[in-house]
Amino acid sequence: MNLVRRTLIAAATLAALSTPLASLAQDIKPRLIRFGYGLNEQSNQGRAVKLFAEQVEKASGGKMKVRAIGAAALGPDTQMQQALIGGAQEMMVGSTATLVGITKEMALWDTPFLINNGKEADALLDGPVGQKVIAKLPEKGLVGLVYWENGFRNLTNSKRPVTRLEDLDGIKLRVMQNNVFLDSFKTLGANAVPLPFSELFSALETKTVDGQENPFNTILSSKFYEVQKYLTVTNHVYSPWIVLVSKKWWDGLSKDEQKVLMDAAQVSRDFERKDTREEAGKALADLKAKGMQINELSPAESARMRDKLTRVNASIAANVGMDLWNETQAELGKIRARK
Repeated sequence: MNLVRRTLIAAATLAALSTPLASLAQDIKPRLIRFGYGLNEQSNQGRAVKLFAEQVEKASGGKMKVRAIGAAALGPDTQMQQALIGGAQEMMVGSTATLVGITKEMALWDTPFLINNGKEADALLDGPVGQKVIAKLPEKGLVGLVYWENGFRNLTNSKRPVTRLEDLDGIKLRVMQNNVFLDSFKTLGANAVPLPFSELFSALETKTVDGQENPFNTILSSKFYEVQKYLTVTNHVYSPWIVLVSKKWWDGLSKDEQKVLMDAAQVSRDFERKDTREEAGKALADLKAKGMQINELSPAESARMRDKLTRVNASIAANVGMDLWNETQAELGKIRARK
């Protein structure tokens, strides 16, 4: 009997001891955050995600760890967005253009020739207009933290130099899976083909498409110069990226954890914009050195393109809502007046 009693006491003691130990082990297990992105680790996107991860781990004392997963290993932007909405992935950074099917107000950032320079972009995106657009995301299952810079988009192709509007006629041009981009380039005379970024290099290599449009940094880091001969500096659209979080997952975080992520996102935003702009300044020279023929669109040709796209701009205004469109134009007026 004593033996049985001693065994029961020992078992009870062990159970009492093991409970806090199990709880302690659970407490010290870091919260893992899968952060997906489309470009490679050596890109401006990759560098900024790395900094974000370092900031999160440091600020959380190691309680939160970001696993950066690049090169579209978790799928294209559209697939990652759905994974976030469903709660199967925690975070991503991607183009605002691929969000238009989810949140129509994001089409505002696809407006051709809307933004003239980086200072205007920062003030508009970080100001009331940009935040109003971000505020539309939670009802769709996403939380937007900050905008990063993708940059001003420029044309490349393997067929011929593009120096005037007519040169676009018949060029098979890959565009993002977004109606504004499709409509814009069809209006300009190109044969616009929607395609995920992850399939783009192969499509250019096999001549499935003749060309594409992206910022200098992306053209360089993705090695498009290996399969594209001609580059035209058009600066036709300022393209932001946006750092997104799954709302399902975000709602389960404490206020302190949410603050860690938001603070790290803001630090990474400032770093990423500076890094992207510095790299863009060098990237054009690098692309020329790698054999690309560079052409600049003249102000007169830019104006012809802008005029040709008046109908597209009108449809964007109708789609995002005239109140938001008018507020954007008024805000840009204020930003430009501050110079």
